[in-house]
This record gives sequence, C-alpha cells and structure tokens, in this order.
Amino acid sequence: MESTSFMRVDEVAQELGISKSYAYKIVQKLNAELKEKGFMTISGRVNKQYFMERTCYGATKKERD
Repeated sequence: MESTSFMRVDEVAQELGISKSYAYKIVQKLNAELKEKGFMTISGRVNKQYFMERTCYGATKKERD
C-alpha cells in the first residue's frame, strides 16, 4: 500500500518548506480541528486530503484565478 491517506510530519515539512518542529505544530493544529469535528486522529500524522484542503493546494483552479 504505497499510497497512504496520511502524511507524516517530515512530509508536511518538506511540502511546505518549513522546519520539522513547525510542521509538528501544524499537524497538531489540523488534528485538533479534525478531532473537534468528531474524527479519529493519529499523533504525528495528518489526513492528506484535509491537509490539502487547509493549505493552498486544496484550492480549485477557479478559486486561484
């Protein structure tokens, strides 16, 4: 199962070009939001789809134009 639905902290850091320590804070914030909505979370990982939605990568072409 190569394609996972979760991103690890180092993947978040690399994707955003930030330090791992700051990526941990972002993952914790996103997981707190998901937990508040009633979803289960995994410490140190974030749902890839939710990450994409909450960052500029989730914007549709129409929204970016």
